[in-house]
Amino acid sequence: MRIGELARRTGVTTRALRYYEEQNLLTAERSSSGQRHYAETAVDRIRLIRQLYAAGLSSKAIAELTPCVIDGQATPELLRRLATERDRLNEHIADLARTRDRLDAVVDGAASNLRTGAPCSRDAQA
Repeated sequence: MRIGELARRTGVTTRALRYYEEQNLLTAERSSSGQRHYAETAVDRIRLIRQLYAAGLSSKAIAELTPCVIDGQATPELLRRLATERDRLNEHIADLARTRDRLDAVVDGAASNLRTGAPCSRDAQA
């Protein structure tokens, strides 16, 4: 498929697709006229790239962590790096859950304040 179709199917801009190529995250075949052509598998690859970006990984980390997606081969080092990134994400998720819980306490305190006029709990600020 051509770059415009890949952009439409994945919801990314053609500029982003070119950037992914520059960062060695995506490859395209070139026609004799120089047009990019992507395999059907590029759709899933773009989805994975976007998920990893959304998780906070850099393009360099993504390029280092996804070779088995391209060539089907994993190494012990790759597995270690993937596990490290997974552990980092798990900690980030735990931090977000703690922050959400604190925000819930603030919301509850504010709702109570509106209902009763009692001051908001200072426990939510700690």
